[in-house]
Amino acid sequence: MRFFQKSLLVLTLFLLISPPSARSQTFATNDSVLQKIWKEAMNNSQLEQMAHELMDVVGPRLVGTPQMQKAHDWAVGKYASWNITARNEQWGKWRGWERGITHIDLLSPRVRTLEGTMLAWSPGTPKNGLQAGTIIIPDVADSVAFQSWLPNVKGKFVLISMQQPTGRPDKDWEEFATKESFDKMKAERDTLRNRWQARLKKTRLDQKKLALALEAAGAAALISSNWSNGYGVNKIFGANTKKIPTIDLSLEDYGLIYRLTENGGNPLLRLVAEAKFLGAMPAYNTIGEMRGNTKADEYVMLSAHFDSWDASSGATDNGTGTILMMEAMRILKKVYPQPQRTILAGHWGSEEQGLNGSRAFVKDHPEVVTKLQALFNQDNGTGRIERMSGAGYLDAGESLVRWLARVPSEVTQNIKFDFAGMPSGGGSDNASFIATGAPGFGIGSNSWNYFLYTWHTNRDTYDKLVFDDLKNNVVLVASLVYLASEDAEFVGRTKRVMPVDNKTGKPRDWPAVKDAERAGGLEEEKKTK
Repeated sequence: MRFFQKSLLVLTLFLLISPPSARSQTFATNDSVLQKIWKEAMNNSQLEQMAHELMDVVGPRLVGTPQMQKAHDWAVGKYASWNITARNEQWGKWRGWERGITHIDLLSPRVRTLEGTMLAWSPGTPKNGLQAGTIIIPDVADSVAFQSWLPNVKGKFVLISMQQPTGRPDKDWEEFATKESFDKMKAERDTLRNRWQARLKKTRLDQKKLALALEAAGAAALISSNWSNGYGVNKIFGANTKKIPTIDLSLEDYGLIYRLTENGGNPLLRLVAEAKFLGAMPAYNTIGEMRGNTKADEYVMLSAHFDSWDASSGATDNGTGTILMMEAMRILKKVYPQPQRTILAGHWGSEEQGLNGSRAFVKDHPEVVTKLQALFNQDNGTGRIERMSGAGYLDAGESLVRWLARVPSEVTQNIKFDFAGMPSGGGSDNASFIATGAPGFGIGSNSWNYFLYTWHTNRDTYDKLVFDDLKNNVVLVASLVYLASEDAEFVGRTKRVMPVDNKTGKPRDWPAVKDAERAGGLEEEKKTK
């Protein structure tokens, strides 16, 4: 019997990945709900309006900021407009911070307004700003020599990142350069990176301690550049300083300032950076709910993190996942208003700082975790869903294939399946559920150069969204949730035996349950004061 089931699984997968022309119709079933989901998603989509409201109007959603609170309130109001119950659940508190204007100019040897922004949770400048020269971390003999050099930073902007040898993406070098030239550039880049890392290693300080040492020595501000390897794109995270600002400059402008400093050009910069620390701010998850009927104490969940980094508008990380789940809920409420199982949409806070919102939820709601039929989590990107996995649950593939076989072929034909797959170790919020033994399935999208251009960068904006692909994903998720809700069977939770760790010779462990950090940054702020 087991052999037959596995053979059926392989056959079903073959049918799923066959092109539409190989089958007689788009829908494998006459199920009217599936047909209505397709029609509503394709003809009456609200994705563009939601994207505008969330990404253009509310903007970035850094945990602990007023914009994060506005986003939670916006989501609850949007659900209410569709007659869907929704609530903001507080799971902790976070260090409150509000960004203001960042403006940085080169004053000498020529005038130029520089492209840069203050890092998250960075202190601001005095009201009238700062005006100072620049200095580069030197290549000293050892940590003793570095400590002797430290007083030189007093009153200066300190450049703390390496200078890149090129501002062109590697794909441009591959297309236009000779092989010899490309190889030469890569070797030069490796050499510069190794030398810079060796330079920092000699200080005997990690990244955070180095920032604090420069701050304590009287630096006016720190200037970094974390290039993503794409035109005009920087990865922008949080500051390590407590009293002075940290600014991230574009590769192009950082290179300009670095070369002027290195060659004795004595650049003079002016910086105005506004920021407010707001004390302890409540941190929330937003939960949408459609109460079930015959199996109301069992659950199907839609899942996406709500927070983002704040150098841009958090469009593909993870505004797309957010509006995908909200649109799926809207459609389900319209075409499937009386689900068998209770349907929840989890919009998690503080994923970027360690899955804190979803980790708190699984601890606070054991009744959901123990009766969870399935959770579908989407993070990272705007493209069509093309990857799914059984997350290491041996019997989950049978349920997933049974559901996917009923979804329109246009949606499923390009999906690559991995069953039983492997459990997620913490890449996104489904890992919080997997760690408790609950079936949390990640659904991965086509990248559209996500890691190069939009992941945690200053270019993660509305204009990067591809709404045709998002509509496709809405059909997939809404269909899966509907089918999971209706399924008479409960998804099996038998875990696969993990492969052997080459270092220990023992089977690897499944992901461990970790508690959420429920008071992020507040202890550090207290110590600073």
